[in-house]
Amino acid sequence: MSRTTILTPNGTLAAGPMAAILANHAIPGCEVTDRTGRSHTRLLQTTGGPRRVTVTIRPDDVELTADTDDDAEFAHLTRITRRWLDLDTDTTAVERAFDSDPLLGPLVRLRPGLRAVGYPEPFEAAVMTVLGQQVSVAAGGTFGGRLAAAYGEASSSGLIVFPTPQAIADAPHEELRAAAGVTRTRAATVQNVARAVAGGLTLDPDADHAPLRRELLAIPGIGPWSADYLGVRVLGDPDAFTPGDLVARRAMGNPSIRDAERRAEAWRPYRAYALFHLWTAATYRGD
Repeated sequence: MSRTTILTPNGTLAAGPMAAILANHAIPGCEVTDRTGRSHTRLLQTTGGPRRVTVTIRPDDVELTADTDDDAEFAHLTRITRRWLDLDTDTTAVERAFDSDPLLGPLVRLRPGLRAVGYPEPFEAAVMTVLGQQVSVAAGGTFGGRLAAAYGEASSSGLIVFPTPQAIADAPHEELRAAAGVTRTRAATVQNVARAVAGGLTLDPDADHAPLRRELLAIPGIGPWSADYLGVRVLGDPDAFTPGDLVARRAMGNPSIRDAERRAEAWRPYRAYALFHLWTAATYRGD
């Protein structure tokens, strides 16, 4: 049995860019996207196990359909989805803060309601961040799909449950490397992340972000870009920023990392939203 609800955002909603980021970052086998209908289907974890959910991004709201008849599960899935899609942020305040900025002002006027879309499953996000280092988004998705096919679990919904930290941590290194099709160094970093999470590291958006970032940087293979990216996409830190991000710097006119970081100081306390506007300006070709 499935249930449906309408999720109303706080303020306006830039539907096209939201649907595009979900589609572009989809993991083959784990997620299914209908670009024309702007719908996205995946599994989300509940205490009763993974549940299939579909979000349909509409001009003014998001329709959520979840395969559950349990009130508590449905409420949990609704909360996860609102946080995942950043529906509770007052984007009007963000737009006011950027309005006079020569670079961001035109971007926020072009796409009001642009939201800092995150990831609903933190460990999955951490692994996909590692797999996406220094490659295209599409290549990272391909690696993630291979990893899921090798170490995930099939579900009755027809979708694969992304591998658990323990499953990846315990996999023979060379086997995992070959299955994902990545370098030994990249495979080692994936397993280092899995062991850290299996050992107790929790990527909790409600935790203190500064010490959590230090814990991430202590994992071999995790550098500043990955830690900052997780701050934006998983921890939901509105002021997180990735000064080393190539796409963002291209949209800024190709400054150095140091100059990008200095320029972003003017965008506090909403640097994550500045980042999404820069990413969108550089990559989005829709309406």
